[in-house]
Amino acid sequence: MESGTVLDPAAKTSHELDAAVFGRDHEGREVLLAIGEATWSDIMGLGHLRRLQHIRALLQARDGVPAPHTRLLCFSGAGFTDELRALAERDRGIQLVGLDRLYRGD
Repeated sequence: MESGTVLDPAAKTSHELDAAVFGRDHEGREVLLAIGEATWSDIMGLGHLRRLQHIRALLQARDGVPAPHTRLLCFSGAGFTDELRALAERDRGIQLVGLDRLYRGD
């Protein structure tokens, strides 16, 4: 796992990522498995998710970045909004990691 910065040329800015998880596909090629954001004191909501979705779209549009099924990880010490929890329950591509899951597993 690494952290990093993703350039957004259209907006002339960049986005910080707290987590970038790489692995290998069934053919041994490196792929981006997940990207994530971590916060200790903020309750994470749809705004955090939209930001990660935007960053994922930027990465998927790049040549040389194999990110066809990149999951979105939200780490929070303060919790998650009901809306974000509901979305994560319906979409396995969104993973919420609170203190219970972080310390005790899933």
